Amino acid sequence: MDKAGNPVGWFEIYVSDMARARTFYTAVFGRELTSLPEIGEGGEMYAFPWVEGAAGAAGALVKHPMACSGKGGTMVYFSCDDVSNEANRAVEAGGRIMQPKMAIGQYGHIALVEDTEGNLIGLHSMQ
Repeated sequence: MDKAGNPVGWFEIYVSDMARARTFYTAVFGRELTSLPEIGEGGEMYAFPWVEGAAGAAGALVKHPMACSGKGGTMVYFSCDDVSNEANRAVEAGGRIMQPKMAIGQYGHIALVEDTEGNLIGLHSMQ
């Protein structure tokens, strides 16, 4: 691992219903996801928008017979301007707020949201 780079280089969020998950994440973050080449055995991947060389990690929603979705696994934190906005949009898109906006001292604020697939995701903002 390159010690000068970010420790996370990619993330995957496993889903059982790709259409429902894409609708949820598009509604929450206001960005379209891009279809990636088929991953075999009926798998699907849709990538979140990314900028080459920019800070942060790229990642995708993944539906694959070998992957399972649900609570647990890796916690992914999405950067936001204000976590309250994305948390509220998550509820409007069919998700649930599991931890409302909470201060974490000098590191800003977080909120935890359950998506339509049962995955727990984190939201982070400085305000």
